[in-house]
Amino acid sequence: MNKNLNRLCKIAAADSRLIVGLMSGTSLDGLDVALCRFTGSGHDTRIEILHFDTVPFTNDFKEEIRSVFSKRTVDLEKVCVLNGWVAQQHAAIILDCLKKWKVDPSQVDLLASHGQTIYHAPKLLHPEDRFGNATMQIGDGDQLAVTTGIITLSDFRQKHIAAGGEGAPLAVYGDYFIFSKKGENRIMLNIGGIANFTYLPGNLDAMAIFSTDTGPGNTLMDAYVQLHFQIPYDKDAAVAKQGKPNEDLLNQLLQNSFFDKGFPKTTGPELFNLPYLEAAIVKAGIDAISHYDVMATINRFSAVTIVEALKRNLQEGVSYAIYTSGGGMHNPLLMQHLQELLPGYTFQTTDALEINPDAKEALLFAVLANECVAGGQTLIGNGTTDIPSVSMGKISLPG
Repeated sequence: MNKNLNRLCKIAAADSRLIVGLMSGTSLDGLDVALCRFTGSGHDTRIEILHFDTVPFTNDFKEEIRSVFSKRTVDLEKVCVLNGWVAQQHAAIILDCLKKWKVDPSQVDLLASHGQTIYHAPKLLHPEDRFGNATMQIGDGDQLAVTTGIITLSDFRQKHIAAGGEGAPLAVYGDYFIFSKKGENRIMLNIGGIANFTYLPGNLDAMAIFSTDTGPGNTLMDAYVQLHFQIPYDKDAAVAKQGKPNEDLLNQLLQNSFFDKGFPKTTGPELFNLPYLEAAIVKAGIDAISHYDVMATINRFSAVTIVEALKRNLQEGVSYAIYTSGGGMHNPLLMQHLQELLPGYTFQTTDALEINPDAKEALLFAVLANECVAGGQTLIGNGTTDIPSVSMGKISLPG
């Protein structure tokens, strides 16, 4: 037997596994790196986050990704060369983190890499009737495995699509294993570039669980302040707080068929981007609006679309606990809007569940890797919600 396959078999059969989970989202703020100890799998999964860090990307890295990110027309050669280059940059970050944490790479069993999304094209958003759902992440798994010497699982979203899903959101699988609790209906709300939530019923009925995108989280706000204020994001909502939401613009932003579609559904910056915002300003007939008022409006826009999606799931007379994660949870104005629009509910971060909310997304991909290697088929979803019961991740061996 190939020595790496033999090692993989031993890892799968071991009582516990040391897994590095990676996540880089559409905000391009940095690479989340979580070193986790896993015991068991499925509902018996036990996790300890040993170390976590978000390593900021260099401006050069961001510019290279933005040259192909969410664009329908790009230089194909650039996409080709970036695939390996991104993995090499990620590998260097991983090795630096392990060195800082005094962990030898040979001690790590698996590396779980989300990669860098450059285009997301669910069927409901692209115009090609003869083609199905599609998504593309770069950051080649073989490059990661060879450079780090660690067995790598990557490209998780492709199996989801092959089995009938849209390639997102994938949080539902990890959320189910980590956060389900008998007797408490839970909403796991993640506000990244795009906002999404997972519903976990208190009766633990796997067939009732689902996860869906709701619309923009931070993506429009990030793009706008980067263009007009030359800052990466609106820290502490300092810009948006100086403005006032424009109701006419808000109403135009809400005029999109995406918001009327059933759950689950996915979207991305391919739809919610600066041209989308500019078109809404024109349709609203606004001759002049301050950058501060635009920021206040799109902050409110994210909150409204999140709450409207949540309300479609919340049943009157039933209690729910809402737990947040993602960069949006650090935006005080956005969180204020959510609380005002959904009175009677408390928004807590996953710190309340003893999971670092900033590490949650990286952890979830480590969960998927653990399930692929040591778990079984993930029986979840009711067959009508486009949530396939599959194990995900392509395996790359170091040599």
